[in-house]
Amino acid sequence: MATGQQANKRPSMFEVARLAGVSHQTVSRVINDFPGVSPATRAKVQRAIEQLDYRPSNPARALASRKSRTIGLIAGGREFYGPISSIGAIESIARSHSMFMSVLLVHEATCTQKEFDDLCRILDEQNVDAFIFLTPTDVMFSAACRAQVIWPRVLLTSTHGGMGLEEELRLLRPSDRRKIALAGIDQWSAMKDVMGLLKTLGHRSALYFAGPREWRDAATRLAAWNDLCAADAMNSVTIQCDSWDGSEAYARMNHVLEDIGRSGGKLPTAVVASNDAQAMAVARALHEHGMRIPQDVSVVGFDDMPGVDNMYPPLTTVRQDFEMLGQQAMREVLFLLGEGDKPQYASVQHGVGMVPAKLIRRSSVGVAPNR
Repeated sequence: MATGQQANKRPSMFEVARLAGVSHQTVSRVINDFPGVSPATRAKVQRAIEQLDYRPSNPARALASRKSRTIGLIAGGREFYGPISSIGAIESIARSHSMFMSVLLVHEATCTQKEFDDLCRILDEQNVDAFIFLTPTDVMFSAACRAQVIWPRVLLTSTHGGMGLEEELRLLRPSDRRKIALAGIDQWSAMKDVMGLLKTLGHRSALYFAGPREWRDAATRLAAWNDLCAADAMNSVTIQCDSWDGSEAYARMNHVLEDIGRSGGKLPTAVVASNDAQAMAVARALHEHGMRIPQDVSVVGFDDMPGVDNMYPPLTTVRQDFEMLGQQAMREVLFLLGEGDKPQYASVQHGVGMVPAKLIRRSSVGVAPNR
């Protein structure tokens, strides 16, 4: 009878080889997906692995493949719904491929090049196989492009900002450009859908609450909105906010309503906010001034944060597929490491693979009132 220690002993590669009738080198080749193993032999080894419930040691795999099976992630936006959702998806895909994640979080607005480079060195010392940089702001995107790393890197960002993609990517050495991939949410198509809905319902005037200038998503949405307004003859006034926090949007919306009350002007028939926190704050200010949504003013948000479907009225918003963005980031890593196919995108803009965003129509948007 086996002792308790023997019963709990983890099966070894040699036991798998003995059961499959092959050498332990062949088992190693199957585990690490090396070529040169016949389908029949590969199937025998897989059956033995399943029968013994064998789980390869990651350190052993690292020695065999000369890879650490570790991905380094540097991410900004740690306080926000979108980045946290993407990080969760990245970790899930990595785990499904028997990879580890080493995650370092930074403040997206105050991160310096030195801080970013120091974090890269920390990850490099862990012998990571590749990097994922979640860079929501201009300063982080610039730092990620300038980082002196030799391993493949995937950047999650948006197409527009204070510095263009092409300008930043020119900073990379030609050899590095072959080891980089970019992915982001399709902000442009999302704004086009918002404009299409408002036009269909007869809206010809709007307030647009822009997000912080240093955030690339905010810059992309504003650029798209301005272009669409010019093309579709939408009379729009932009209210620039310095934060995503709803309190600033609430104060600015109150100021607009008070000015209109004093001057006798007309309020635009729609308000489009660049995130849901702003939209909720706008809705509060409108309610407090006796304005009905959507009978008097329609309101649109962005993000589809949990709970906005239970607002009164439920908020029309854009649902960004942050989970898919994280999944695509890991697929790009696997491709750059030679372990998978190049991920497919609905479209590519400025070299950035676009993950779709979907307009979710709810009752905060209605037919434009006559005024």
